[in-house]
Amino acid sequence: MERRSYLAAVGTVGAGALGGCLREPSEQSSQAGITVERVVEELTHPWGLATGGPEDALLVTERDPGRLQRVDPTGGTATEISGVPAVDAAGQGGLLDVTWGPDGSWVYLTYAIATEDGTTTRLGRGRLDDGGDRLTDFETLYTAEPAVDSAGHYGSRVAFGPEGYLYMTVGDRQFKDFGSEHVAQDRSNDLGTTLRLQADGSIPADNPFVDDETARDAIYSYGHRNAQGLDIHPETGAIWESEFGESDGDEINVIERGGNYGWPVADEGCTYGSGQPIGVSHDDREDVIAPVFGWPCGEDGPAPSGMAFYDGAAFPEWQGDLFVGGLAGQQLVHLTVDGEEVTAREPLVADRGWRVRAVAVGSDGGMYLAIDDGSAPIVRLLPDA
Repeated sequence: MERRSYLAAVGTVGAGALGGCLREPSEQSSQAGITVERVVEELTHPWGLATGGPEDALLVTERDPGRLQRVDPTGGTATEISGVPAVDAAGQGGLLDVTWGPDGSWVYLTYAIATEDGTTTRLGRGRLDDGGDRLTDFETLYTAEPAVDSAGHYGSRVAFGPEGYLYMTVGDRQFKDFGSEHVAQDRSNDLGTTLRLQADGSIPADNPFVDDETARDAIYSYGHRNAQGLDIHPETGAIWESEFGESDGDEINVIERGGNYGWPVADEGCTYGSGQPIGVSHDDREDVIAPVFGWPCGEDGPAPSGMAFYDGAAFPEWQGDLFVGGLAGQQLVHLTVDGEEVTAREPLVADRGWRVRAVAVGSDGGMYLAIDDGSAPIVRLLPDA
């Protein structure tokens, strides 16, 4: 099975009762000084993690069957939150990312929906009620266009920048025409892009293409394949993104206003099966932005998913480091960052066989990981006691 085919080969698992799950005893990691705790068990393909909010709740999405859970890391329990919109839970679709709004009053969700024309990625938000078990006032904010006949490459990470704008990734929906006519190079649609929105879903007046009648107003950057990692650098405020390549070609990018990131006319990966280059190297074109770090054709990249800069207190030696979930690589990628110079360190939890889908830093300084499986845990990394 090819590497990316493995990513899409997800099974359908029945939903089970999640309340009252007890935390497993702590396990020692293979790395000295780190303890791995199983916070809660038996989630179904967890996809997104959000820490914070008014009560410092840990929110977790389950891609299939489309549930939102509020996890208590201390008690080891998960409580289902009602009021979540209907999703199209097929292929790589379902309930995807989750984040808190800047003021902590709104919960933002991204998810796949089905329409008469196909499927697409949608953004919505609701308020978590006082009991913490229901979303109220839920509203649709943005729907990526067009809907297409595909069940893959929804993108769908979402993050708020320092100025309060919301950034959201949309995948290229698996189009294979690797030339200049590819959807990711066509700004008249939302596919293969990073979108920039106001917190209420409206379009900022200073978005880069609002005066271009041939472009979608929400586009902030384009030329992306399928970005499933997005976070804001805690010191610079820069937008960092992780993106799947085809066969290798995985990327770490710093997102610039109006930037073209090349897919598929400029890329460092290669095609499935034949191993032929896709387009030309980023270095061969002046009109595209190259990744700041990557795994080119011939290197076995991790298939990078969710990511987070570490800004907690539990691991002071990690301050400012970038951690990226690896799916095919079954690891937590550890990168040090100096400006835009990125250096790989020894990966974490590489001995567990875990497909790491999402990463978040808790107020306790712990590193929380969502493991993608049909019956999966949320785990936390903490210093040894």
